[in-house]
Amino acid sequence: MKKRMIAGIVATAILIPTAAFAAPTLIDMLTRTPMTAEQIKTDKVGKATLEKLYRAFPETKSFEIIEASTIQGVQTSIILQEKGGGGKKITLHTNSATGEIEHLIQENWEPKEKPLVALTDQEIKSKVDYLINNIYGSTEEYEFAMEQMENPDQKTLLLNYSEKGSKTPFYQVMVQGNTISVSVIGGETASSNSTVEGFFSTDGKPDYFADAYLNDQNLFSLLNMSATELKQELAKGKSVVEIAASKNVSKQQVVDVIAKTQVDLQIEAERNGEIPNNNLSYEQLVKAIEPKVLQIIEHKSDRPANKS
Repeated sequence: MKKRMIAGIVATAILIPTAAFAAPTLIDMLTRTPMTAEQIKTDKVGKATLEKLYRAFPETKSFEIIEASTIQGVQTSIILQEKGGGGKKITLHTNSATGEIEHLIQENWEPKEKPLVALTDQEIKSKVDYLINNIYGSTEEYEFAMEQMENPDQKTLLLNYSEKGSKTPFYQVMVQGNTISVSVIGGETASSNSTVEGFFSTDGKPDYFADAYLNDQNLFSLLNMSATELKQELAKGKSVVEIAASKNVSKQQVVDVIAKTQVDLQIEAERNGEIPNNNLSYEQLVKAIEPKVLQIIEHKSDRPANKS
């Protein structure tokens, strides 16, 4: 989990997931810097991301880069589209520290007269397998599960690829309309109880926006509960603040614990050269990050789960 927790003021460590998992109320905390097509081609992370894409799908070399941006030290994003504006489109979100493409959105790669959701489940899985195999590597060793989400507006499928013995998928995929959205979750072994993924949910689906802040061993010790227990309580529609209050722990105690962890990670990342040094004092860093922490610990899943 450490690679997912480059944190602090410049690098907030909240990764932006695919559109299906986005949490607009908290994504606004992040400041994106637009980049031109030429800038992204010469940027270290951007260039490496494009090279991975071109190797996987050579046809994308002729695509136009229609949008690019960066969240300094956290994420580099690139959107490419087939020339002409109405054809195939692909979006890549890359972790700026690790160079890993953590979120990938493929749109309109099937003809409009027979979009993805018009295919059989096996055909859809084959399309998803092909995408993952080309970008990341073989899916053969992963256990697989598919379920149809409750969505009255349109057919929506959730595909999970998990390592054997894992409680959390390594790849989680949303298929909706003519779009495949892949998130690299990273998995979690059955014996591990120290971290979880997707503490909150949006529209009844896992939402990974706050995991880097809440996967904090000091927080779990303060609340005297495991990561899994915290996730179960949050799934009932409670906030971290409310859960803490039930244990006679104040809001300020929670803020102090999370802020300290994030600032310590920020300083370590600066020391290792992973992000630029912003020359702020420890106290200034804590004060600057507290509003972000408050937004997370006061947030609630928008649709409480029916079961824990």
